[in-house]
Amino acid sequence: MDAPTPAGYWHWTVVNVPVSTVTLAQGAGSPGGGYLPPGAVQTRHDGGGPGYLGAAPPRGDRPHRYVFAVHALDVETLDVTPSTTATAVAMNAVFHTIGRATITPTYQVLVDA
Repeated sequence: MDAPTPAGYWHWTVVNVPVSTVTLAQGAGSPGGGYLPPGAVQTRHDGGGPGYLGAAPPRGDRPHRYVFAVHALDVETLDVTPSTTATAVAMNAVFHTIGRATITPTYQVLVDA
């Protein structure tokens, strides 16, 4: 959210998570996606690869906000592939979103003393 780009920086995007899912297994953000629920698809992050790309603000920069969002959609699945960009997923989802929940933690890497 605080990345120095107009669209922020996408660290992880997962779509088509079954409505019955209430938790994700540890390791769900691994590049292979093997711990995701059946049918779920993770698309590439802004670093170009699959999986969760953790918080990494520049050393000594102000605390960065990271928005984790879950969207309830009016369709069972979105027509995406693992190579779909996160921005394209967001644009597709916005037209189907009927509910959204977010949590926004902050993270900062301090300068060595």
